Amino acid sequence: MIKAVLMMTTLGAGLGLLLAIAGKVLYVEVDNRVETIIGMLPGLNCGACGFPGCQGLAEGLVNGEASSPSQCKPSTEVQRKRISVFMETGSDPQV
Repeated sequence: MIKAVLMMTTLGAGLGLLLAIAGKVLYVEVDNRVETIIGMLPGLNCGACGFPGCQGLAEGLVNGEASSPSQCKPSTEVQRKRISVFMETGSDPQV
């Protein structure tokens, strides 16, 4: 019985250590600009811009695949200008 408990404890500790190392080695850094731009868009996910929803357009703007925020048809001029300023300067003009 004690042998089985020790074996399971050792196995659990070993696998936990492997997961911790894999989490550090395989970490992917998230681009926060995408989340910020999603917050600036109207959030309708209509696809009128030619991308699959607001997240697709935000990723396209950050990656250079989208030409400008004016591709978002339901957005207002204020939202478009805000996104343009954010893309140029890196800071939200309304914060």
